[in-house]
Amino acid sequence: MMKRTILAIVVLCFTHGAMSQSKALQEWKDQKYSMFIHWGAIYSTLGGMWEGEKVSRGLSEQIRAHHGGIYSDNYAAVAKRFNPSLWNPDSIVLLAKAAGMKSVVITSKHHDGFCMFKSAYTKFNVVDATPYKKDVIKELSEACKRNGLKMGLYFSLIDWNYPQASPISSSNSDPITPEHHQYNLNQVTELLTNYGPISELWFDMGSLTSAQSYEIAKLVHKLQPDCMVSGRLGNDAGDFCVMGDNSYPDYKIATPWQTPASVYDETWGYRSWQEHGKMEDKAHEKLLGLIKVVSRGGNYLLNIGPRGDGSVVAFERDILLRNGEWLKANGEGIYGASANPFDHTFEWGEVTTKNDVVYLFVTKLPADRVLDLKGVFGPIKVTDNAGKRFATKDTKEGKQILLPADFTLEEVKVLHFPHAKSVYIETNKGIDVPVLSRDNAVKHYSISGVDYNSYYRSTVAYSWHFKGGRVKPPVLSYTEQEKGKTILVNLNGNEQQVLLNGSVVKIDPVAVSFGQMFLNGPYWCGIGWNIGDLHNIDPSQYWPKQNGHVWTAQPAWKNGEQYELEAAPDHSYYVLQEINAAKATPYIIRLTSGDGIQVLLNGEEQTVHNNPERGTLQKEYLLLNLREGKNQLVVKFHNRFAEKTAFSIDKDVPQELYEQPLNISFGEKSVYSDLEVKLYQPVSPHRDMRLPSLMIRL
Repeated sequence: MMKRTILAIVVLCFTHGAMSQSKALQEWKDQKYSMFIHWGAIYSTLGGMWEGEKVSRGLSEQIRAHHGGIYSDNYAAVAKRFNPSLWNPDSIVLLAKAAGMKSVVITSKHHDGFCMFKSAYTKFNVVDATPYKKDVIKELSEACKRNGLKMGLYFSLIDWNYPQASPISSSNSDPITPEHHQYNLNQVTELLTNYGPISELWFDMGSLTSAQSYEIAKLVHKLQPDCMVSGRLGNDAGDFCVMGDNSYPDYKIATPWQTPASVYDETWGYRSWQEHGKMEDKAHEKLLGLIKVVSRGGNYLLNIGPRGDGSVVAFERDILLRNGEWLKANGEGIYGASANPFDHTFEWGEVTTKNDVVYLFVTKLPADRVLDLKGVFGPIKVTDNAGKRFATKDTKEGKQILLPADFTLEEVKVLHFPHAKSVYIETNKGIDVPVLSRDNAVKHYSISGVDYNSYYRSTVAYSWHFKGGRVKPPVLSYTEQEKGKTILVNLNGNEQQVLLNGSVVKIDPVAVSFGQMFLNGPYWCGIGWNIGDLHNIDPSQYWPKQNGHVWTAQPAWKNGEQYELEAAPDHSYYVLQEINAAKATPYIIRLTSGDGIQVLLNGEEQTVHNNPERGTLQKEYLLLNLREGKNQLVVKFHNRFAEKTAFSIDKDVPQELYEQPLNISFGEKSVYSDLEVKLYQPVSPHRDMRLPSLMIRL
């Protein structure tokens, strides 16, 4: 009886925690726009200068590492000059509110290790090491409470001042020693205990082990269940994923995500000699960034870098206030809005939806003054915020909105129309095919990786919108790679867990010949991006350009043999092999790789993923759909951590698939059906599902 009671309490607590975090995560997603503050007692006081000279190399907040002549004691001595007479936390929070921002995220500690809070674990903090003697984080958290904004904290996982930390590298993706990890745990505990509710902990840099990342995430959620953890904690342990700095995706991301942006690309911390340009142009640039991020379902975190005296640079303040005025009139389609519902974007601007209203953000004025609204059918009433109505025209592709002669774009204009029952929005045209596969799926993406230097665009689900229902159940087909995994299948709203444990089916043999292999590289590049075009490669030419590497024939290499190549961290090799098929046919190969792999067939990506279990080799099966005649297989082998990269391409594997019926109802018959597949209970919502060869035969 006691065991059952304890179990019930554990389940109840877990359920409450999951519900609470889900609610907090939705609140975080609805914010859309927040203020990032890079302010440090030392680097902000220096302002990008050292001994009267400009330090133009790197970012000003990282001046300690980017300027080779700064010794640790000389750098620490600058803290004695920090006494910010113009610092006013209420003024900062009120600026954020006037800018239309919903939270503030400030650097509690950057890479230099200086804490802007009172820490019991180091004297290298704003209370003990500066004349100011006050806890900046405490001041700002209290100002946020007074003025109704949420408070978030940036925390650097590397620390150039901590004696037991790893040496500083140029990448900042450094290992965290056990002593340093415990130090981080101690300071995270301080931050989540002493300053009230924290909306997000924005971790940055370092290269943690999986155990370290998940221990920190668990601690955060234990101390404050509603605190969101950023993806830069590494190892897919974050509640939300983070794009690269000032990076705007041109694709939709299926998981919660954020773009961190700075007013300037050159720096985040204060730079006294920064060139500003025209304020109106920069404000417009950042407004477009906000709109683009929201239209793709993300949050926008825009940074300012106050001076060492605590004052905000007027140029940055004016940008925020200018866009804040725009948001007062047009923010309805921003805050709490959902992403563009269409499967395409529009040349003239961006789209969001909220409460059955479609918002059209016009950022470019077409020469013919016509906004093509492909995919919208039925009567719509298009108006602007002043209630002015715009004429529309029907076409085969959808609606067109006709802009009058007096419609100008001194600023981004917002039009909108109700999505009534009589209005049909074609979000996906649908396909009419006998087999659903990765090649015709809508891929749902996240950002995955061990650390900042290994992040890539991961695939976390496939979905298809296809013609018609069926009498017979669909049949799942897959390779040894997928066998044994449990997937979650949703067909027209009917959901089912499916263990992939089908029966073997032989692939009919077709004459297939593999040519010799060619090697190119190494190149410094991550696994998710390529430095040149991989369509129709001529191995006799330099690649990617004349100043690149030559493709070197490897006549001694054999399929199925494992090879090793010397490889520096974050470098990749490309292996090219031509395959000739007597006719179009499926063909299964087996691959061995180390820290990461990307496979392309005739220039089209087949699979890409890293290795969460660093230091081990991965073996996997991949189904290639060869076309008749010549095919080009390119395999990119990426090295993140090791001194060598090991790999093989094996063609001599059993040509066998597994098949099993999908015993799930289509439900009511309709013109189109919808099917989604993803892993059941994945390790992380950001981790690639690794189902490249899964197919559904209709």
